[in-house]
Amino acid sequence: MSLELNEQEVIRRNSLTELLKLGIDPYPADKFDIDITASEIHKNFPKDNSLYQNISIAGRIMSRRVMGAASFVEIQDASGRIQLYFKRDEICPKEDKSLYNIVFKRLLDIGDIIGVKGYVFITKMGEITIHVREYKILCKSLKPLPIVKEKNDKIYDAFTDPEQRYRQRYLDLIVNPEIKKTFIKRTQLINSMRSFLNNKEYLEVETPILQPLYGGAAARPFKTFHNTLDMTLYLRIANELYLKRLIVGGYNGVYEFSKDFRNEGMSRFHNPEFTQMELYVAYKDYEWMMNLVEEMVEKIALDLSGSTEIQVGEHLINFKRPWKRFTMFEVIEHFTGVDISEMEENDLVEIAKKCGVEVNASMGKGKLIDEIFGETCEAKLIHPTFITDYPVEMSPLAKKHRTKKGLVERFEAICNGKEICNAFSELNDPIDQRKRFENQLELGKRGDTESMVLDEDFLRALEFGMPPTAGLGIGIDRLTMIMTNAPSIQDVLFFPQMRPEKKVVSASDEDFLKIGVPAEWVALIRKAGFSTIDDLKNSNPNKLINDLSGLRKKMKLKIPSLEIEAVKSWLA
Repeated sequence: MSLELNEQEVIRRNSLTELLKLGIDPYPADKFDIDITASEIHKNFPKDNSLYQNISIAGRIMSRRVMGAASFVEIQDASGRIQLYFKRDEICPKEDKSLYNIVFKRLLDIGDIIGVKGYVFITKMGEITIHVREYKILCKSLKPLPIVKEKNDKIYDAFTDPEQRYRQRYLDLIVNPEIKKTFIKRTQLINSMRSFLNNKEYLEVETPILQPLYGGAAARPFKTFHNTLDMTLYLRIANELYLKRLIVGGYNGVYEFSKDFRNEGMSRFHNPEFTQMELYVAYKDYEWMMNLVEEMVEKIALDLSGSTEIQVGEHLINFKRPWKRFTMFEVIEHFTGVDISEMEENDLVEIAKKCGVEVNASMGKGKLIDEIFGETCEAKLIHPTFITDYPVEMSPLAKKHRTKKGLVERFEAICNGKEICNAFSELNDPIDQRKRFENQLELGKRGDTESMVLDEDFLRALEFGMPPTAGLGIGIDRLTMIMTNAPSIQDVLFFPQMRPEKKVVSASDEDFLKIGVPAEWVALIRKAGFSTIDDLKNSNPNKLINDLSGLRKKMKLKIPSLEIEAVKSWLA
């Protein structure tokens, strides 16, 4: 494989070769025993200086200060950073000093992973430090880290570009370790929710991801093909219909943390692969489920932050019970001044247009109402609010309202302007359910690509009888965004879906000459790691001239020196 390597990558590969020649395996197979973490040392050592006199720790080198016969290194493990002190004569007590003079000083780099053994002390500067008695290379890094550098109050090489951070999450976690807290909180959120549901004795289950029919939500699916069965399968858009089958089968309450997939647009609130928790409890209704959601989310806030108040952007959101409640028609009238509760489709089209909704022929009554709500109300609901009693056209799996004609027993919880959960008194009338599915098929014929399909096996299950049931789907990603004050769903997913990475086409020598780079400097620009004109133009002129001048001096080239104004003209 052909690799375009910059100067640092070439140096590191040469160091790798030198290590092998010295008989040192840069990727050893044997385990390295660790008995302490950086955070434990920082937490406990000042309290008792007799601790940690014989420790073993490992981590990634994040900085180095090499000073002749003694040097300082900072390593980072999963818990944080700690300083190491290397003394040549202690590392190499015999005459052969190569483990320090050659391996440590010349062949180790920032980014390498090492294991060390030694004891903890406090330097004259008051910093807790590990005095290294012996060390071992555990992994040689072949690419340089974008370590932040600061000079004249300016920061260089900070790894802050969102696309690069999401695309190279492994690098983001190394150089921006504070983001680990977000993902730790995500796990704590799931554990809190799981503990809450388990304490109520609901059963955690698993249902199929590959389904012969997709259902349980209004969304477009991802499609695949099973060769042995010679059939089309779909990645699930929801697990609702399978969980309801288990209620038919006799379970009292079942839930699942599920990966679901929807072949739709992407935004800071949408990822095609997402996580939700769905819960179904027999002999309950949507009013009961609203109370459970309040109780559960309030507990999650307390477990994660010790308070029901969470700062989200400019808003301090309070999850303390009880939450506000509006019907769908009430909230639309509240924000628009228009009562749409008795309107037919033609009137709704006109209202939607006035509200700025793009209308097309595929949109039925339910879709129009949903779009009007989304355009005029949703973004204004900051504190957790229940929106209840949706039109029947919007909710083909929900039970008809017990007292309000044309409505269903459904609620959504809206928080910080976005839906975080959806719930019903579940429809258990198989005849009504068939009619609803058939209505969805008609919408599909009109061009609604998100309409539901008719699932005969699910209808057969309902015909055996499903008890009255309350169902809930709650978005883990969006709830995590709120609980961690994250502005984008990509910030709470380790590996969000990204567009294909653009292949970098290297600039020719002629391209560099066209922007004013002297011919004798082109090779040095490439050696400094600039393979495209965009890379060069995005660099800092002061840093660029320093790097290039350093290479000129190192390579002892007799070429005219650079002037800052000339370098700035290249980048203009």
